[in-house]
Amino acid sequence: MREFKPLEIIVERGSEESPAFKNLWRAFPEVPFVLVEPERVAGFLFSSFDDPLGEGKKRLVLMRHKGEFLKKCPGSDGQVCCNYFVINFASNCPMECSYCYLQDYLASNPALKLFSNVGDLIDEAQALLSRHRKSFFRIGTGEITDSLALDPYVGTSADLIPFFAEQPNALLELKTKSDRVEGLLALDPKGRVVVSWSMNPPGVIEQEEHLTASFEERLAAARRCQETGYKLGFHFDPIVEYPGWEEDYRTMVETIFAVIDHRRVAWVSMGVLRNTPALKRIMRQRFPSSRLICGEQILCPDGKMRYFQPLRVSMYRKMLGWIRAASPTVFVYLCMESKDVWNQVFGFFPSCEKELGRQMVLE
Repeated sequence: MREFKPLEIIVERGSEESPAFKNLWRAFPEVPFVLVEPERVAGFLFSSFDDPLGEGKKRLVLMRHKGEFLKKCPGSDGQVCCNYFVINFASNCPMECSYCYLQDYLASNPALKLFSNVGDLIDEAQALLSRHRKSFFRIGTGEITDSLALDPYVGTSADLIPFFAEQPNALLELKTKSDRVEGLLALDPKGRVVVSWSMNPPGVIEQEEHLTASFEERLAAARRCQETGYKLGFHFDPIVEYPGWEEDYRTMVETIFAVIDHRRVAWVSMGVLRNTPALKRIMRQRFPSSRLICGEQILCPDGKMRYFQPLRVSMYRKMLGWIRAASPTVFVYLCMESKDVWNQVFGFFPSCEKELGRQMVLE
């Protein structure tokens, strides 16, 4: 994947004492660093450019996060939730996927932000996990950023992985479209860290997932993590329908499980392409050549647009068949789908989000 290099790094005063600042200083010796007072940081978080999200990716803002780091995944109204919790150590992503929901979600706050107070993040997670030792938490860092795209420059994994490796009631998931795993390989996850890749066929990656690692680079990185002792996850999301998609996705699944030991895969998720009317308008403006803006979708009760339900069910059933042929026992679940779709694909649906979360962990 292409190396990330910001045009400048804005540093909120006080953050220059953080490990993140020191790592950035070493990684980008030729990039200008601008130290600003806390009250002036807000002026760098917004953009009046025609493409605010794209411009926001060119500047990195290092600042303290003043709210809660750890929260329940918001999920989607009326859809089955997988009882997931998220940690936000950064906001925005240096990659440029045409369908990325952050284009709409972060439209009014598009700066690429990195939070310097990782110690507060760990303290908050420690307090939550200690209070609820009888509960099990599946926690991820990839909600509003890529978990690993900035890791070589910042080193966040060096703080998070040793902490979660010692937690008896949590699994940390690092979800990525990058191949930047070098900072993970010398660390011992002790079975408590899952490194996951969002995967699509090579043609979809080339056409729609700009500035990301290629299919081959992602698979090679997954193999390296597996050999080092990490559990793996794969997210086939979004699955895209187009002429010939069946052959492309079947080959993708077979190729992954020919390289990866299926016994080391913690889970696999499936989800079709979904967006909102607002996101589709942004996609037309930012990625006019994308073929994803032309497909037929319907508006669902949660406000998201998806393929017609019979088509979604058919796609999921085909994907599940290919996955089961390659790995009969791996845990597979649907992301942001209704109980009705679950029932048609699997013949059952989880009675509640905690049941689904518990099944994922036990598998």
